[in-house]
Amino acid sequence: MSDKAPKLIDSGAIDALRSSLRGELLDPAHAGYHEARVVWNAMIDRRPALIVRCRNAADVAAAVSFARDHRLVVAVRSGGHNVAGYAVCDGGVMIDMSHMNAVRLSPSLDRAFVEGGAQWRDVDMATAPFGRATPGGLISATGVAGLTLSGGIGWLRGRHGLACDNLVAADVVTAEGRLVRASETENADLLWALRGGGGNFGVVVGFEFRLHEIPSELMFCAPIYPEERANEILPRWRDFMATAPERLSGLAEFSTIPSDPAYPEECWGRRVLALAHVYDGPAEEGERVIAPLRAFGDTLLDFSGAMPYCTIQTLYDAIFPKGRDRCYWKSTYLKGLDDEVIRDITSRLSQRPSDMTFASIWKFGGAMQRVAPDASGFGDRSAPFMLSLDAIWADASNDAANIAWVRDAWTAMQRHSTGRLYLNFPGLGEDASLVRNALGETTYDRLREVKRRFDPHNLFRMNQNISPA
Repeated sequence: MSDKAPKLIDSGAIDALRSSLRGELLDPAHAGYHEARVVWNAMIDRRPALIVRCRNAADVAAAVSFARDHRLVVAVRSGGHNVAGYAVCDGGVMIDMSHMNAVRLSPSLDRAFVEGGAQWRDVDMATAPFGRATPGGLISATGVAGLTLSGGIGWLRGRHGLACDNLVAADVVTAEGRLVRASETENADLLWALRGGGGNFGVVVGFEFRLHEIPSELMFCAPIYPEERANEILPRWRDFMATAPERLSGLAEFSTIPSDPAYPEECWGRRVLALAHVYDGPAEEGERVIAPLRAFGDTLLDFSGAMPYCTIQTLYDAIFPKGRDRCYWKSTYLKGLDDEVIRDITSRLSQRPSDMTFASIWKFGGAMQRVAPDASGFGDRSAPFMLSLDAIWADASNDAANIAWVRDAWTAMQRHSTGRLYLNFPGLGEDASLVRNALGETTYDRLREVKRRFDPHNLFRMNQNISPA
C-alpha cells in the first residue's frame, strides 16, 4: 500500500482516530511527519501512511485497532535503532512510542517500571543515581523495547545476564487491542516469548525489570592495538577470557581511528583492535583484573579508566548517530575461537571496503549462559563467542560493495558457526529462514504457538517475524 493510503480510507475514520488520541496523528502533509519517520539507519527511507505519536497505552490500542480494521501494516517504534529499520513502514501505520519514556523505581530499589518508548539512557539516568542498574546495551540511544525483546547483550551480561533475563513482567497491547499482563503468574507463555522472541506478540507498553546494585564507578577497559597484530593478540585475549571472572564482560573490536581532533593526529586512519570490557564491581579491583589486557605489547591508545556507569553507557553514542550513516549488520555465533577461526576473521576484515566499519568478537559466559535453553524465547546460549560484522558507510553509491562484503564474510564464517545468530543484528531481515535459524527449531516452534494465541493473523509482522502455528 502506498503512502497515499489514507485517501482510500473514509476521512471520518481518520478524524475519529485523531479525536480519540491523547497524542498526535501525523500524515505526510504534517510539518513534523518527515522528522518523525527518520530512524537510525540512513539506508531506511520509508513513508508510513499515518504516524501515531502515542502518549499512553490507550493511544497504542487505538492505533492497533485502526490498523487492523483497515488492513494496514503496522510498524512499532521504540528507539528506532534496529539496523533493519523495522520501526517504520511504507503505507501503513507507524506506532511511535518515543514520547512514552517514563521510568519509575520501586521504593525498595529492586524494580524499574519502564514505558515502552524509553531509551536506555532514560533507564540508566533514573537508576544509576540510586546505585542500581539493569543490563542494557552499549549505546544509550537504543530503545529498551527492541533490545530487550530480542535478547539484549550488554556490559553486565557476565554477572546479571541479558536484558531479557531481567524482564520480570510486561504490559502488552495485543492484536485485538486488549491490554494484557505477562508475568510468571499471568500469561506466563507470553512472558517466556517476550524474553528473546522479538516484537511478534503485541506492543509492549510497559516493562518491569529487576535491578542490581552497581558501584559509583566501574572500570572500563579499552587498550587499542594496531590491527596488524590481531593474529597475535586475539589468542592471548581468548586465553585470558577463558579464566577471567564473570564480572568482566567485553569484546574484541576492529575499527579505524577517524580523522577527529578527539584522537591524536598520528593515529588517524589506523586500523585497530580494541579490547573493550567493563568490570562489574569495585573499580580498583577491576583495574587489577584488566591489567593483563593492557599489557599485550605497546598500545596505540588506551582509554581505560574508572568512570560512572552512565558515562560508560554513552561512550559509543557519538560513533553511531541517528540517521547519518548507512548500515548493514549481520552476526553469527561461533563454536569456538581457535587460531584458524581467528585467521579467517582477520583475513576477511582486511578486505572491508569502508573504514567506518566495525566488527566485533563478543565473549559469552557467566550468568547469561546459566539460563537453560528452554527457559526463554532467546533459546540456547551455549555458544562461547559471537561475531558481528557491522558495515557502516556514508554514500549510497557504496551500498552494494558493503552489503556484498558482509554477506560474503558471513557466509564464509558459517563453517565455524553454530548456525545461530543474534536477532538484533539481522542484516535487513531478507532471509526467509532467518528467525528459525537464529532461535533453533525447538524454540521457534514453541514461539509459533504463542504467536497463534496472541496474533493469529500476523498483524505484527514488521519485525524479525515468526509466523503463527
